[in-house]
Amino acid sequence: MWKSPSSSSSSYPLNISFFIINLFLLVLIINQHVVVVIVSSQPLYTNSRWIVNSKGQRVKLACVNWVSHMDVMLAEGLNHQPVDAISKSIINMGFNCVRLTWPLYLFTNDSLSSITVRQSFKNLGLFSTILGLQANNPSIVDLSVLDAYKAVVASLAKNNVMIILDNHISKPGWCCSRFDGNGFFGDEYFDPHLWIQGLTKVATTFKATTNVVGMSLRNELRGPLQNVDDWYRYMQKGAEAVHAANSDVLIILSGLSFDKDLSFLHQRPVNLTFSGKLVFEIHRYGFTDGDTWSADNANQACGEVLNDMLSRGAFVLEQGYPLFVSEFGADQRGTNVNDNRYFNCFLGLAAELDFDWALWTLVGSYYLRDGIVGLNEYYGILDWNWFDIRNSSFLQRISVIRTPFQGPGYAETRPHKVIFHPMTGLCVQRTSLLQPLELGPCSEAEAWSYAPTKALIVLGTYFCLQADNKLGQPAKLSMICSDD
Repeated sequence: MWKSPSSSSSSYPLNISFFIINLFLLVLIINQHVVVVIVSSQPLYTNSRWIVNSKGQRVKLACVNWVSHMDVMLAEGLNHQPVDAISKSIINMGFNCVRLTWPLYLFTNDSLSSITVRQSFKNLGLFSTILGLQANNPSIVDLSVLDAYKAVVASLAKNNVMIILDNHISKPGWCCSRFDGNGFFGDEYFDPHLWIQGLTKVATTFKATTNVVGMSLRNELRGPLQNVDDWYRYMQKGAEAVHAANSDVLIILSGLSFDKDLSFLHQRPVNLTFSGKLVFEIHRYGFTDGDTWSADNANQACGEVLNDMLSRGAFVLEQGYPLFVSEFGADQRGTNVNDNRYFNCFLGLAAELDFDWALWTLVGSYYLRDGIVGLNEYYGILDWNWFDIRNSSFLQRISVIRTPFQGPGYAETRPHKVIFHPMTGLCVQRTSLLQPLELGPCSEAEAWSYAPTKALIVLGTYFCLQADNKLGQPAKLSMICSDD
């Protein structure tokens, strides 16, 4: 994996391919490390494809997923760090939001929700983990698992983190497969009436917590029972139930086929009694498309996958709804070729479309997953110990997409283009006509125009981007802009 510079002022010769993105307000990314919009005291709304605050200014969700739907029914990592320390680290790493998962039975099964955290871990034989919980979160270990969930929400709110509550699954456990009984309405563990009761209880429980800005109604609908008619029937009912219980939260609807497919919305819009609150979500990983990225030409794979994402999900932006890509991520060890190629492509699209998102995942390790105690999560931003950052260059790569490029409050200046390099999270700079182009902070990037002659020209000059005929040579500027 390419290692990004430790200083944001460093620059490197440019000899790799790049994406062009629309940048509507350059000052937004003057500081690449942490520039985020924090909202804690106002409900959020939708204005066409944008999420906005009560002043009508865009608020971009730059979230990270925090898993709290597993068998123990407790947010992961509390045996390693105090809950407030984890909440603070989320802000310090540049995220403004958490997608906090929850299992339906936590709020609908009294015999499950009333057991203490200590007993939940004892039931799974996790005796040594209890010692870590006692050391780091003594005030939580003897709470009921339901009260412990509330304590995590309260910690995030106290530390000014926005929260999306995501009903990830019904029966606590790892998600997801086609035949786990949690996939679609009518499955063994997915009673739609119980689900609506659970949504209503969650919406009511956290109505006074202003940092709870949204609720994602159900994660990754899937399996042999899935069908469009029942999707409309129950998702609309769920949306109405949540809005009736708490009219302040955004209502986030997922699609079919593991949240890859919203294409049915092309012909049939959602019919709700309220407006200004509806958001759609999709997911995409490198493994979503098998080994396409490593087996095929990466540029061709990028075009095909992006076209699929646009036609089956991202088109909702053109329909006037916000898009929340609530799960994406990559193996942060840098050794997974499939993930590396996918992530370059995905970041280009994320910058171009400027959608809201939630990275998978905050989690450095799990209490118990797949029968393994303390399983290391290589997609996790935090390392196994929940203290160290797993890959600091990864955080730099996503820093550019944390802030809005456009939208209400960010479109007053004349728009222009910068050339963004997803592999590093940096942008193209020039030092002189004779020197190769370099990569550096996007706050110092050149403004470019795309001429009818299919030339990339530095805005306000006669200089264009010139490719060298020899493979591997760095890109440079030229005043001869008519060549192919």
